[in-house]
Order: sequence, then C-alpha cells, then structure tokens
Amino acid sequence: MIIFLYGSDTYRSRQKLTEIIEQYKKTHKTGLNLGCFNLLKESFQDFKGVFKIKSMFKEKKLLVLENASSNKNFKEEFLAEEKSSAKIWSKTQDVILFYEPKALAKEKFFNFLKNNAKCQEFKPLKGQNLKNWARKEFEKLDTEITERALEKLIDFVDNDLWRFVNEIKKLTAFKNGKTVKIKDVELLVKPKVVSDIFKTIDAISQKNKKKGLSLIKKHLKIGDNPLYLLTMINYQFRNLLIIKDLIDRGKNYWEILKSVGLHPYVVKKSYLQAERFTLLKLKEIYKLIFQIDYKIKTGKIDPETGLVLLISKI
Repeated sequence: MIIFLYGSDTYRSRQKLTEIIEQYKKTHKTGLNLGCFNLLKESFQDFKGVFKIKSMFKEKKLLVLENASSNKNFKEEFLAEEKSSAKIWSKTQDVILFYEPKALAKEKFFNFLKNNAKCQEFKPLKGQNLKNWARKEFEKLDTEITERALEKLIDFVDNDLWRFVNEIKKLTAFKNGKTVKIKDVELLVKPKVVSDIFKTIDAISQKNKKKGLSLIKKHLKIGDNPLYLLTMINYQFRNLLIIKDLIDRGKNYWEILKSVGLHPYVVKKSYLQAERFTLLKLKEIYKLIFQIDYKIKTGKIDPETGLVLLISKI
C-alpha cells in the first residue's frame, strides 16, 4: 500500500505523518520494520535495500520517504521498477509513505502517486476554515477568544500554523482560563515580519556579501529592529553549527531532525546551508557574531553598523 501526504501546510501534514508513525509503533511495538529516508541525501538503492529485507515477526514494514520529488534518479528508478516488476510497489502489503512538504508539479511521478496511493493534500487554511481550526486549538486548551481578537490574531500571524500554535499557547497561558480579547493579542503578539530572514542567511551562506548587505538594508528600511536581526542571525548560525557537527559525526537527516528539536522547515533549510561551510568556518562566524554583539552592547558600535560589519566580514 502507498500513502501520499503532500502540500504546503506543513503543520497539518507533519501532524498526520506523526499520527501514522505513532499508530504504527503502537501496533508494531518492536519498531524494527520502520524506516525513514530523506531522498535529498539517500538513493533509490538505499530504499530498495531496506524494502527487500524480510520483515521480522511477520510485521508489515512502514517506510517513510521524504522529498522523493526532488530526487530525479529516485523517481526514474522507482517508476521503472514498478513497470518491470508487475507493480511491485502498488501491490505491496507493506506501507510506503511518501511525504512531500510542498505543493507538487503534476508530472509523471506525481500522477503515479495520485492514481495508486491513498492521497491527502494539505493546502494552507484560509477564511472560515482557518478560523474554525484556530477556535478548536483554543478549545483544546479550555480557552475562548472573541471574534475581533481572532481576526486580529489572523491579521498578525496569517496562516502560519506553526507560529499560530505558539501564539495560542502564549495567549492561553497569559489569560489563565479567561477569554482572549483584542487588547491581549495587541499586547502579546508581534505582527508577522514581511521580510524573510532566511533569504539573508541564504545569501550569507552562499558567500554573496553584496546580496547579504542589500537584504540587511531592506530589513532595516522596513523597520526591522537591528538587534532582532542580529539575534536571528545568531540563532540561525547556532543551528548551522549544531547541524554541521551532527553531519560530520555521520548522522543522517532523519536522525538530526529527531535530535535537535527544531521546526522541520528550519532543519531542512539549515541542513542544506550547513553543507556550504566547514565546521571550523562556522565556529569562526559564531565567534565573530559574539564579538559584534559584545561591541554593540558595550556601546562601542551602533547596532546597524555592527550588522553591516558582520556581513562584510563573513
């Protein structure tokens, strides 16, 4: 059997993936026949090798394959094997679960999955569907929210459900069982930052100082606090340092995702960015960030100058 979970709403799709894995673990307590593959790094042969191993205790396998759509060789070999081996994949009694944290182009591999798998697409929630979802999340925490407050919260957060859940937890903890009102949202929730700090980090990780400086200036121009930007840069390079160390220790993507406790999107971005640096270089950058931060806090340089200096020295 093939299961296909996909779509750009990664919060709900990741919840569904976790639900399936946890249910499998309850039924098959050994866990010996659960396999996870990140096909940004692993190959068709890695998957096939595990698939062909006979299951212990007559258990069904659950093989989770993430990012298969980004691996051209995997897609070609997978489809070729299906065609030449009497539909080996679509007729298997084991469970092959494809997880794609994005919307997909409708090409041959996508069409195969749509026609042969149990599919569920996770599109971003909008309008009344988003409101209904949010109210249920508040209800789980025994808290109510006024209509105006909910509309303000959606204005501030949009449909980023990962952040939405964190803001809901923050508001319910603050209200301690009382109804959340619009003034509470305005007090505790910061409006969504339009600019994307990851684009700046991407430019830095690609050693494109010109683009990095340009993006920093755009952040500052729209009013992003320079100390906030420095904090975000520090946070991301700390993630890169941790993930690069794990990569160098031989950990694969799934092991890293499980151990670091970060948002899957952050892990995915950091995993790719970390490969552009050596561990030594990341340690040097992290030390430089600390030095710039110290100079700002001691008044030796102003925050904006510190940011520009940081980017120019990386």
